[in-house]
Amino acid sequence: MPESVPRSGPKIIAIANQKGGVGKTTTTINLGAALCETGLNVLVVDLDPQGNASTGLGIEPEDREKTTYDFLLGEVTAEDAIVPTGTERLSLIPATVDLSSADMEMMSNKRRSWLLRDALRKSEIESMGFDYVLIDCPPSLNLLTVNAMVSAHSVLVPLQSEFFALEGLSQLMLTIREVRQSANADLRIEGIVLTMFDARNNLSQMVEADARDNLHDLVFRTVIPRNVRVSEAPSYAQPVLSYDTTSKGAAAYRALAAELLKKNTPVAA
Repeated sequence: MPESVPRSGPKIIAIANQKGGVGKTTTTINLGAALCETGLNVLVVDLDPQGNASTGLGIEPEDREKTTYDFLLGEVTAEDAIVPTGTERLSLIPATVDLSSADMEMMSNKRRSWLLRDALRKSEIESMGFDYVLIDCPPSLNLLTVNAMVSAHSVLVPLQSEFFALEGLSQLMLTIREVRQSANADLRIEGIVLTMFDARNNLSQMVEADARDNLHDLVFRTVIPRNVRVSEAPSYAQPVLSYDTTSKGAAAYRALAAELLKKNTPVAA
């Protein structure tokens, strides 16, 4: 029977796409920063062994003493694993390459798909005052990504505005459906956000039209433009909202955060 995830504590969103280079980590970092600008408290869980979200938020590898790997396997508490970032209200559980061996270590555990859920559902996390938890998933549909989906209330999918963009989406949707049926009956798709969008490019416009025709309201109205400031910001270990607060990229992520919050605000009776 599916194990229902009750809604208590922060809203947990897995940011996932098995294809690499689609703006998944960039979206995690900048959406998190944009939510923090509205006064919310956000925790980013770096679940990618590459640790790009950790690097992009200014946490150097030598400073990652307690990591998602330790947290996932129950070896440290959330209080021990969470570190502050240079962005006010934005916290992080960092990752290192050690996470790449977690799949093997988890296989013998009967609750291998629920390990992250168990860790994130502890009252300790729920009492920390986070409004959102954003999980940056690895670019694959492995056991780490499944753990993220079992933990989450919803999945947000960054979709690059390029040829064949929709092709890999069917496998991701199938995985989400399987997780709903087997482990997390309440999981839903938060939405699909088009990234690296170039309004001058016919291909970008075709991908957008195709996505909206096929996926309708699942596609966020906000699109993330291809923007040099967004690309530069990680090398300065900052969200683009800090690196260049007036850039088109920063404005787009603020708009995405506003749209997300509107979708999650209960309608008054």
